[in-house]
Amino acid sequence: MHAWGKAGTALRHAILLAIALAMAFPFYWMATSALKTNDEIWSFPPVLWPASPQWEQYAEAWLEAPFWRYMANSAGVALAIVLLQAINSAMMAYAITHMKFRLQRLFSGAILLGFMIPATAVYLPGYVVLSKLQLLDSYAGLIVSNMVSVFAIFLARQAFLQVSHELIEAGQIDGASHGRILWTILVPLTRPTFAVMALITFIDQYNNYFWPSLITKSPELQLVSAGLRSFFVEGGAYGLKWPLIMAASAFTIAPLLLLFLLTQRTIMNSFNLSAGAAKG
Repeated sequence: MHAWGKAGTALRHAILLAIALAMAFPFYWMATSALKTNDEIWSFPPVLWPASPQWEQYAEAWLEAPFWRYMANSAGVALAIVLLQAINSAMMAYAITHMKFRLQRLFSGAILLGFMIPATAVYLPGYVVLSKLQLLDSYAGLIVSNMVSVFAIFLARQAFLQVSHELIEAGQIDGASHGRILWTILVPLTRPTFAVMALITFIDQYNNYFWPSLITKSPELQLVSAGLRSFFVEGGAYGLKWPLIMAASAFTIAPLLLLFLLTQRTIMNSFNLSAGAAKG
């Protein structure tokens, strides 16, 4: 039985390793394709490593377009949206989970209903509102139009429901205000959930393409996705400079990979916390 247990563990590890390699291979292919020639990229059988790595193609791609501006725009806008969404979702989730008011269930139902509505369904009214507010083609428009997220509210709500209401009542008995209970009790207890929320929101906004392209026209406001498309279509790289396209794609997603590596322990703690709460 002990031998069978070891064999089963080894098999599970082998399967997980195979899945991990399969998921990581596209990133490896993208990074190494930036070092190849066009012929090596399209050769069959595939070339896993170039015969003569062209390291200078990374620098060439970086200088071909203002990628530093695209990445700074994406990171700055995404960070502002993460902060605003965290504040808004925390306050809204606290209201519908640990406060009593007449329309509480109605608000909860509206959030669940909004979670089911496709994002594209609100593009037209959102565009009209930004136009009326004169926020089109601006950083403010990019940030304000994404400062509230139904997903973030729902995620914070689920985390707050795991906190005992008796703890909230104890704080109220001690004379703590709603704001103090929220920011000194609830948010610290559910910090891993907010870390995961921040990571998901940052990645989503950093890679956002359609909505920013719809409400902005100035080249200096382009985010990473729109900048990559401009480089692919307008920069002379359309089907001709695939190594440069791969290089540009590789260093524009590098911040996301670094962010994930720095926060993976927090993500795992969040999963453990959720699993423990569900088991309890």
